[in-house]
Amino acid sequence: MEKLNLQNFKFNEMQLLPAVVQDYETGEVLMLAYMDEEALKRTLSTGRTWFFSRSRKEYWCKGETSGNKQFVKEVYYDCDGDAILIKVKQIGPACHTGERSCFYRRLEANVIEESL
Repeated sequence: MEKLNLQNFKFNEMQLLPAVVQDYETGEVLMLAYMDEEALKRTLSTGRTWFFSRSRKEYWCKGETSGNKQFVKEVYYDCDGDAILIKVKQIGPACHTGERSCFYRRLEANVIEESL
């Protein structure tokens, strides 16, 4: 385990990192949101997920108004330092639509197998 070193991260032009939230027990991907330095610090210090809303330009703690809280179990960052993975214990649905995951809509795809 590592201590937080913000120099390990490559924030985008808006000073944000995409944060993928995953169920700690099942591995299900629950949602994608964005964090800046402050949201990451709040998440690590409180044990709850904090994000920065790009549209509202403000911080939000997941579940603060809905009651569908996320309790942080583990936090990882990728090899390039430009994305975060947060494993959580999810209470209630993660999606604002009431679905368990924000990724509930599946697209059809034709898969072409290449012969070797």
